[in-house]
Amino acid sequence: MKATILTLFLIALTLQCSWAQNSAPAQEIINLSKEKWQWMSDKKLDTLNRLFHEKAVFVHMGGNMNKEQELRVIKSGGIHYKKADIHEVSVNIIGSTAILLNRITLVAVVGGNEVTNPFVVTEVYVKEGDSWKLGSMSFTKLLTASDR
Repeated sequence: MKATILTLFLIALTLQCSWAQNSAPAQEIINLSKEKWQWMSDKKLDTLNRLFHEKAVFVHMGGNMNKEQELRVIKSGGIHYKKADIHEVSVNIIGSTAILLNRITLVAVVGGNEVTNPFVVTEVYVKEGDSWKLGSMSFTKLLTASDR
């Protein structure tokens, strides 16, 4: 009986330690994503250039872009990410890859017109050395703001 209780205790401790190890990187990714939205709003191109992986891809409603194209469209004001209201966020860590899902309402200026859209945004981060790099960001427009 004591062996069973000890075994169950060790299993619970192992699961708790595993969860704690995974929650720290997940929180780091959540914070990084939140900062990224602000950097995009503020057009902090140098900071975004360091965050975006060299092979990063960006999928928008009107097409896809590589890193240079995304930075150029932010710089030119072709897309101005004014404000991202984050409603839900989740992160899955798989090895050195983090997949973050944000359900947001995005206020942006696109082609000179202000638009507000509900999206699920998928962000994929890869760990390189001690830092996370954004490898992909894809926007999926929801039918209504309450859709999930």
